[in-house]
Amino acid sequence: MSMGTLAVLINSTQQNWLPERWKARFDAVCGGRRVVLLPDAGLDPAEVHYAAVWKPVPGDLGSFPNLRAIFNLGAGVDALMADKSLPDVPLVRVAVPDLTNRMTEYVVLHVLMHHRQELYLRDSQRAKRWEPQYQWPASAVTVGVMGLGTLGADAADVLRRLGFRVAGWSRSPRTIEGVECFHGAAQIDAFLRKTDMLVCLLPLTPDTHGILNRDVFTKLNRSSPLGAPVLINAGRGGLQNEADILACLDDGTLGAASLDVFVQEPQPADSRFWTHPKVLLTPHNAADTDADAISAYVAEQIAKFEAGGVLENVVDRARGY
Repeated sequence: MSMGTLAVLINSTQQNWLPERWKARFDAVCGGRRVVLLPDAGLDPAEVHYAAVWKPVPGDLGSFPNLRAIFNLGAGVDALMADKSLPDVPLVRVAVPDLTNRMTEYVVLHVLMHHRQELYLRDSQRAKRWEPQYQWPASAVTVGVMGLGTLGADAADVLRRLGFRVAGWSRSPRTIEGVECFHGAAQIDAFLRKTDMLVCLLPLTPDTHGILNRDVFTKLNRSSPLGAPVLINAGRGGLQNEADILACLDDGTLGAASLDVFVQEPQPADSRFWTHPKVLLTPHNAADTDADAISAYVAEQIAKFEAGGVLENVVDRARGY
């Protein structure tokens, strides 16, 4: 198999996604392979065998007749899956320890912030109020993780080792040491009833769209030391019904929320999420992708593939992840 050209197509102006930075990293690790940054008016589309992409415009990948594989540079593939013109070639999602570790850092950070009453303590600091409240142990709190793939399983394991009770829910059966695992529609209510803090790391599919809604929130445990359940969503914005989240925060169905993802990104200036006293908002950087780790991963995958090997972490298009 010949050494095909790698096209880099990144639709972003954010500092962590600067296309030029990604091209430089691919140039450094691709061993002499031609790397082109799209759009490139001088490029012969037939030369492109591989594409490394982030949020390409629908239709952009359909012009390469010899495309052999698409590498999605972030964790979520829902934007690509929505492109009806996406070429019928293997779609590879990134799975590197760096991304997994960063997501676990985010989940643990926010679980601990809610567990250790940081919203109350920061409010006390602003009010110059020295009134510490009773701090319950981690063993008194059950963290429920929705989505037990690579990211969810790692976060669940670390939380368990910190002393939290941990439950997990996934579409199909999973087994994780020390984690009470539930699966499927028949077991989701039992999972929710045990959960004090709900961490969502599900992929976005037609089945999971809008799954974080009032019906789910009302089933969460209301007898934990937290007083009211907490939501932490670092999955995808489309997983959450944002009107329901705000209403449930306002009426006490939810006690607090950490949200890294939103239906509209960036959030508009008039969004209540910016200023809501019960919300910790982050700008979709829970598992900020590292260009060094991901570019090396893609280069290694391509080299193995051209040597006759099999691509890893290929998306099942029927399942959406």
